[in-house]
Amino acid sequence: MNQRTFRVAAATGCALLFTALAPVCTGSANASSTGVRQVTAPLANTVRFPWLTGPTVVAHRGASQVAPENTLAAVDAADRQGFKWVENDVQVTRDGKLVVMHDATLTRTTDVRRVFPQRAPWRVRDFTAAEIARLDAGSWFGKRFAHERVPTLAEFLRRMEDNDLRLLLEIKNPQLYPGIEARIVKELAGAGWMDRGHVRRRLVVQSFSASSVRTVHGLVPDVRTGLLGNPPLNTLPSYARYVDQINPQLSKVNAQYVAAVHRLRGVHGHRMEVFAWDVPLRNYPRIASAYGFDGVIV
Repeated sequence: MNQRTFRVAAATGCALLFTALAPVCTGSANASSTGVRQVTAPLANTVRFPWLTGPTVVAHRGASQVAPENTLAAVDAADRQGFKWVENDVQVTRDGKLVVMHDATLTRTTDVRRVFPQRAPWRVRDFTAAEIARLDAGSWFGKRFAHERVPTLAEFLRRMEDNDLRLLLEIKNPQLYPGIEARIVKELAGAGWMDRGHVRRRLVVQSFSASSVRTVHGLVPDVRTGLLGNPPLNTLPSYARYVDQINPQLSKVNAQYVAAVHRLRGVHGHRMEVFAWDVPLRNYPRIASAYGFDGVIV
């Protein structure tokens, strides 16, 4: 029995409801009336899912149901739960550093208002990496995560590598950050993520911006790419020239749309894939089967 198999067998504190392939835990991350999720069980008791069959399952912003999104704690939690893939969001600081953050502003997931009260509207691009490193990015989620930091992309990649995880990287708000694609490619290359193994099996770069995805493909043609959204059916062939995936929100597509994507070959010659987001973890096998998804972002 290898170490990873042993870890699966040894996980305790939670049970699996096999009929639904859903976690049943003694505690969970619950939404309060303010919309802020509070953790009510230790991460040590988090169930480890055996993702043995079905579509690829991607941890959205890390294991963001049990740890603060887009943090190193969320990466570690995803590994403990048995995820193979993690999705994150990348933006650029005022001094040109890449940080992992979903929102264009720092207010929702950090204490930036308290630390820098005079800096409204607290946009990521208005702060240096050193200033952002001072912020608490965990307390909003639960006290146990106090002092969790906003990671740089370099820090995030190192933790992903340590946990042997695969990355679905989203270029966030590229219109705000001219040249972000080249910065990301350089960072990935410097961290060793542009070798054959990573490019073929462990990395996909996506964005809502078709222009940004096309730029990435031009810079590194071997890297797999995805377009977020649900472009009209008659435009799909044009995207197939530089993407491998069309990744829509669950509520915006149906099985017929997915089948239309599957009839095309992507830029690397394989059948185009569909990775849907906003898919509930509890029902993902049934939903993926009904729609024909290749992957789900949960």
